[in-house]
Amino acid sequence: MKRYAAFAVARYLFVFLAAGAILYAILSLAPTEPAEVILAKPAIYLYPQEETEIFVNVELAQGRFTATEPRLGHGWRVTAQPDGTLTDQSGRSWPYLFWEADCPAQFDFSQGFVVPGGQVQEFLDRSLAELGLSRREAADFMEFWLPQLEENPYNLVSFQQRAYTDLARLDIDPAPDCLIRVFMAWKPLDEPTDIPPQTLQAPVRQGFTAVEWGGSRVE
Repeated sequence: MKRYAAFAVARYLFVFLAAGAILYAILSLAPTEPAEVILAKPAIYLYPQEETEIFVNVELAQGRFTATEPRLGHGWRVTAQPDGTLTDQSGRSWPYLFWEADCPAQFDFSQGFVVPGGQVQEFLDRSLAELGLSRREAADFMEFWLPQLEENPYNLVSFQQRAYTDLARLDIDPAPDCLIRVFMAWKPLDEPTDIPPQTLQAPVRQGFTAVEWGGSRVE
């Protein structure tokens, strides 16, 4: 009787553990919930071929804006000059439009670059040029991001395309002839890791050109 009871207990324990293992495997295969990230410092530059009244709006798929300059409201209405100078409806001048937001996001790190902290400036000089940023735009980008990346032993960097544009829709009226959106997702690393390199390219800047850059640190 005791042997039968022990056998029954062992059988039920085996079934319980097996069921737990199956449940764990199923959960591990399920897609993870998007993590809350900061879409940090996206800056929008406008370069029409002549002075132009332009409407710009950013629509988030999810999340909320934490800062905008000038105030976003239902969109920005600005007068843009060919050199990129923007004047809002109150008469104030801006070098670019700025926004920031918190939102749930999953970025694609299947391709990218592992960059030592001491080589970040050289990497960004080269990569931002390949992505189509001007020297002025790249300088603004690096002023914000370079100090944060340089302090880490290594950085995993991947420039986002579809993942970012799905998160933040950019509407510009009149529509630009050339639109360049550069968004850098990155993680600090203590040790290097292997990752397939990412191919970087940009459309040719011609006619009315609009440019946006931003980034997110992913923990």
